Order: sequence, then C-alpha cells, then structure tokens
Amino acid sequence: MSDYLTYLYLLTPLHTGASSQEGNLMGIAREVHTEFPYLPSSSLRGRIRAELEKPRTDGESDLSAAASNFFGKKIVDSSQPTEGEVWFADATLLFFPIASLSHHLVWITCPLWLERWCRWSAQPEKVSSIIQKCYNHFYTSQNPKSAVVSFPPNQLYLQTSIMQSKELVMEDFTDLNDLLTDLLGTPGLVTQLMKKVVVITNEDCAALVEMGLQREVRVALESDSKTVKGGSFRSEEAIPPEAIMFFPWGTKPPKPYRPQEGDTNEPKLTAEEKQQQDETIRNTLKARLTSQRMQFGGLESLGRGWSELVTEAR
Repeated sequence: MSDYLTYLYLLTPLHTGASSQEGNLMGIAREVHTEFPYLPSSSLRGRIRAELEKPRTDGESDLSAAASNFFGKKIVDSSQPTEGEVWFADATLLFFPIASLSHHLVWITCPLWLERWCRWSAQPEKVSSIIQKCYNHFYTSQNPKSAVVSFPPNQLYLQTSIMQSKELVMEDFTDLNDLLTDLLGTPGLVTQLMKKVVVITNEDCAALVEMGLQREVRVALESDSKTVKGGSFRSEEAIPPEAIMFFPWGTKPPKPYRPQEGDTNEPKLTAEEKQQQDETIRNTLKARLTSQRMQFGGLESLGRGWSELVTEAR
C-alpha cells in the first residue's frame, strides 16, 4: 500500500456544496463537530475519477476501462459495485487567508489544523514541535500570548480584531518551510506564505474563518424589464482564494487478476495487459495530482474551485 499527501492551493473561491440550505443561503460543507469548512472525500474522489475517465484527445491512452476497475465499478443495471484500489480522505484547511490592514494579507492556522497535518505528515516530529511551542505560548506560559507569528511581532490587524505587540510572539518556522518546499515553489502569493503565518487558538481561528468566508449575493433578472424575478435572491458562501487545504489518499495492492467470463462489453485482457493497465492508471493518477490544476466543488461555470495541486509521498 502506498500513501500520499496532496495540497490544494486555491486559485479561485471554492464552493463545496452543503447537504442542506438555510433560507436563501447556499452554504458550504462544514464539519459537524467544528463548523470548519471542508471538502468531502466523495467530491474529491468523483472529480478525480471523472478526470481519468474522460475521453482523451491529446494522444494519451484511454483510461476509462482502467479507471472503472481502479476506482471500483459503479452500480449499473442492478449489478453489484466493487471495491476500488484507491482511497481518499476529506480535504481539511491548513492555512486560511485573512485581510490585514497592517500586513495586507496573512495566513492563519491553529493547533487543530496543525495536529491533523501532523498525523499524515512524512515528518511529524517537525510539525509537533511547533504545535507544542504554540500550546506553551497559549496556555502554560506565565505571560500567555494570543498569537504566534513568523514575522516581527508588531501591532497586527486581523479583520475586526487588533493584536498588540505584547500579545504576539515570533517563532522560527523553518521546519514548516522545509515541509512545504514543493508547495511554496508553485506560482502565486503562496510563495510568501512562511513570511506571513499567524498561529492562533482554535477558538479565535473559528471566529476569523467565519468572518473571512467569501459571500456573494446573486439575483436573477426579468429579461424584458431587468427587474428582480420573484424568489430569485440567494447568497452563496465559498472558501476564498489563497487558502491552502490538504487531503491524504492512498492506493491498495492490485487485486488478483481473474479473466472475465461470459458476454461482457469490456475487452478481455491477459494478465500482462492487466498489469500494464494497472501501472499506467496509478502513474497517471500521481501525475494528475502533482503540479497540476484541477477544478473541485460546484459552480464550475463561474470558475469556482480551481486549485494548484502538489503531492508528496508519505
């Protein structure tokens, strides 16, 4: 079994969709126990599967049949689904962008997000060291701090809050920088990440994330009068661009090959052909999730959900 960790750097807002709506609010998926936004594993799996199954026009091999076996067969004409050879976990937030009057833009994170990252990181000791330092500053120090920052601890404005220099402490985030080297090498504002990191308590992080979500009001207009149609008002939530999320995933050992019997629409393969097909789909999946752009979530026609992907082996 091979395990990987993929980072999503959001290039456009991400609307993840929710299981229920409240009034005219099109909410986003949230964790039940924390209320933090997340991207469900089912959405990730479905989008990645569709990417591998779509027809090829660039000379690449058609992977639709291989993807069907690799991800597991769907229910078709009352047939039983089959277990796939790949798994995906939910994508959780790691760094969230917040507007700052004093620093223009900073990325906040919290011990909870860092703890989750630590569980899956290839070098958990580096993440756990900064987590312990933050807990010490927040809860056990004789002079508790409100935030741990990666820049000189001057007065800091975060949304509607103001943190004085005495509430801040600067820490060396070199270990985190080393872990995110591949991600920091992608184009965009993410290259400035380690210069503008703010670690705050879980409670403060939840409040700032709620205020920092992107919300847009949309209406539909009558075609002849350009007035608002009745009942067409709605408000949409989204995770803002520049946010960084991550999700673990992995592949299972290939299933023993058994040539298919009977009249099926699938081509019959030899054991060697099946092995080659399996290697191709696995290598293609890793390539698609490394230094590639992919679109997740809903509202695709509005350009939502474009992300830069970076994958590392665990």
